[in-house]
Formats: sequence, C-alpha cells, structure tokens
Amino acid sequence: MAYQHWPASETELAQMRRFNRTLAWLPRFKIRNRVTPRVIQALLRTRQRFQKPPVVEIRLIGAVPVRILRPAGAPKGVVLDIHGGGWVIGNAQMNDDLNLGMVRACDVAVVSVDYRLAVNTPVEGLLEDCLAAARWLLADCAEFAGLPVFFVGESAGGHLAAATLLALKQWPLLLQRVHGAVLYYGVYDLTGTPSVRNAGPQTLLLDGPGMVTALRLLTPGISDDERRQPPLSPLYGDFAGMPPALMFVGELDPLKDDTLLIAERWSQVEAHLLPESAHGFIHFPVAMADRVLVYSRGWITARLHTPQLSTPCDAVDPGTE
Repeated sequence: MAYQHWPASETELAQMRRFNRTLAWLPRFKIRNRVTPRVIQALLRTRQRFQKPPVVEIRLIGAVPVRILRPAGAPKGVVLDIHGGGWVIGNAQMNDDLNLGMVRACDVAVVSVDYRLAVNTPVEGLLEDCLAAARWLLADCAEFAGLPVFFVGESAGGHLAAATLLALKQWPLLLQRVHGAVLYYGVYDLTGTPSVRNAGPQTLLLDGPGMVTALRLLTPGISDDERRQPPLSPLYGDFAGMPPALMFVGELDPLKDDTLLIAERWSQVEAHLLPESAHGFIHFPVAMADRVLVYSRGWITARLHTPQLSTPCDAVDPGTE
C-alpha cells in the first residue's frame, strides 16, 4: 500500500461531516462551456479588487506573470506555487493566504505562477507557462540561486506541478535543485481514473458524473491514447529520480484514485488518504484541514537543509499536531 490513512479524532470527523452537509447544498463545479468560467473569473477578480493584498512583487518571466512573496528576513528556500481552479478559473492572488502561511512557517519565499487559463489556451499552453516559470526559478533567478526549491500544487495545480517536474527531466541539473513536492488532490490522468469514471451524483464540490466529459472538453481534437501521454497525463510518466513528494487526497473526492495510483509509481512518496474529506479540503474551516497544512509546512521545513532524504516519512507525526 503506497498510502497511509490520515489519523483523525472523532471530534474532527464529526466536524468534517457537519461541513459536508453544508457542501451538499452547494452547486457542484462544472466545466460545460467557455462562458461560465469567464463569468466566475470576472467575479473572482472583482472581489479581489476590494481585498488588501500583502506586500508582493509581480514579475514577468517572458510573457508569464509570477507573484512573489518574501519573508521578513533572508529566505531559507523558495516554493513554486501552482494554483488550482480546474484549469479554467483562478489566479496566483487567490493563494495569498495559503502562501503567506508557508512564508511565515517555513521562512521561504513563494513564487506563484499566473499561468494562462484553458478558456483561451490549450492545456499544453498552461504547461508551457509553468515550465517557463520553473526553468527561470531554477536556472536564471539570481535572487534565489542556490536555495532549495519546492513545488506546491492543488487540483489542476497538482496536475501542472507533476507535469512540470516530468518535463524537467530534460534538464537533470535543474531537477536536482527541487527538494520536494507537495501535491493536494491532483488530476493525473486526463482520461479519468476509475474513481472519476465511477463518480456518482452525490459527489461534493465537483460534478462527478460530468468529469470525463469535462476532461475531453479541455483537450479537444485528440484521442484518449493521446490524452494518456505524459506529461499531459502525469500518471503515465517515468518517476525514477523524482524528488520526494508529499500527497493528500480525501476519500470522498472523485479524484481519489489519481493520487493513490500516482503514489504507487512515485519513487519517494508519502501519501495520505483523509477520511470524510471532499475535494478542496485544505480550504475548509475545519481542524483536519488546519492540521494537514501544519504537517505540510513541517515537511517542507524538515527538507530545507536535508535534500533528497532516502526515507520520505520522517517529518512530523500527523497524529501529534
């Protein structure tokens, strides 16, 4: 078994169940057309205009904007953050709170990629943007030269992070600078893993029954065999020589099998299956989500000075937080 069951108290489980009852009343995220994501994105940007942002630098890497957050002192490492949003909504700013948590807990800088979205750009273009940002950070960014680098991604961002790491195998010296990857409930097979194909209408947050159709809409004009080719579908890549990875997925997530299957193939991995948890759980106002974030930050901190550990399960005990 390539994964561990996340330990949770009865109090935590009851809290998550109560929150799930709220989720059950909410509409599921669907990708049916290009119009709805544009509307959601416009609403997101409107809301963000009224938020007070942290101190950040926006820098262009070619045509790719990145959003840089720095600690008060000299950073001990740097995180390349790739946001989620189903490839069609979202931006780097929406991860400010999560990224500030990493900055403060780990004394790292965070470079968050504002990749193009798939409403106007093929998914391959999003991969190009993330790879361009990664190569700049690993090869050309003088400010962070020599610092350990970590990749963090959730959902579609987990897909893009894993695909970018596979693409970096073309430049082994750059890949060696990556000391770890933290991947939350990513999408690793664009044809749909068994849990995606068997998802019923009761799924929370995501529209389970429509996910296979949505993946095909995102990758038009190609066959399923072509969709399975890495890095487009990272699940089928070669993970020899990959940096250590920490992965999380909820047992109620239709993308559960994506994480569990890729964990079986990743050379150094620690994967956790969270009870009673749906897609997107790190954003939920529940104790279990808080403990996962604390654990993830501890995992990164443990690797700042000990890269490429041979035993990937030596960070903080998840049952002790």
